[in-house]
Amino acid sequence: MRYGSLSEFLKTGKDTLAKGPVAMIFAEDLIEVDTTVRHHQLAGFTQVLLFAPDELSLPDDLEGEIHRITYDMSADNALLHAMNKVIDAADGLWLYYCFNAEYLFHPFCEDRNISELLAFHTEERRSAVLTYVVDLYADDLDKHPNAVSLEHAWMDKSGYYALGRPGVDGHPKERQLDFFGGLRWRFEEHIPAPRRKIDRISLFRAKKGLRLRPDHTFNDEEYNTYACPWHHNITVAIASFRTAKALKSNAGSTFDIHTFKWHNSTEFDWSSQQLLDLGLMEPGQWF
Repeated sequence: MRYGSLSEFLKTGKDTLAKGPVAMIFAEDLIEVDTTVRHHQLAGFTQVLLFAPDELSLPDDLEGEIHRITYDMSADNALLHAMNKVIDAADGLWLYYCFNAEYLFHPFCEDRNISELLAFHTEERRSAVLTYVVDLYADDLDKHPNAVSLEHAWMDKSGYYALGRPGVDGHPKERQLDFFGGLRWRFEEHIPAPRRKIDRISLFRAKKGLRLRPDHTFNDEEYNTYACPWHHNITVAIASFRTAKALKSNAGSTFDIHTFKWHNSTEFDWSSQQLLDLGLMEPGQWF
């Protein structure tokens, strides 16, 4: 199904939001949109909403399986506007969001789908899942000048760290941390300070009044916590080419970067076990 605008979707396609979990994919460019959609279909999402420009061409079979919404991601606050509109229309529904060339991984995703994970998480009385955005990059930028290659994807195996998240009173917020690492850390001179952290609340339960903020946190502080008060919870990871793409497409950084590989690079094997072994997500009590 295709919609000419977000308002048209919310007016005529609201039945799509009757059952979740629903994935929302925001296409910032035309790179790897089809593989992003297929990956999240296989993850077990009930519906996939694709926010994309008209010039994007998709295979006919894929076009017929998703809900495509014409949308301009270059507009000011484009992500926040769309997300908060959908949140208002999807009260009680589990939602997920990512950008093109980003791929969700959760513990044991090869054998258990996203609905199973969220059923367990709901039983633990949690309404949000902390997500680490793990940078991927092509090994050879001469062969892959946009830094994207699914067949030759690499990642950092170390260099990740967390700092306490200060509240308005200057004291750290309870059960909240700011996470750093990957390309945003190694090439921080090209990344504005507010955009350097790699945590995101990508999976969450919509409710009236909930609002996504520019730093990928929500106005309900409990949504921003990494665990409940009594034990650790599930966390997930998004393997993402987004930062690598941006660094190689930006005129201010592209000529300074000849390779993203360093001594702590390792080939990404597209498995949840690799991310678990590196401590980039955890199963909590879900075994």
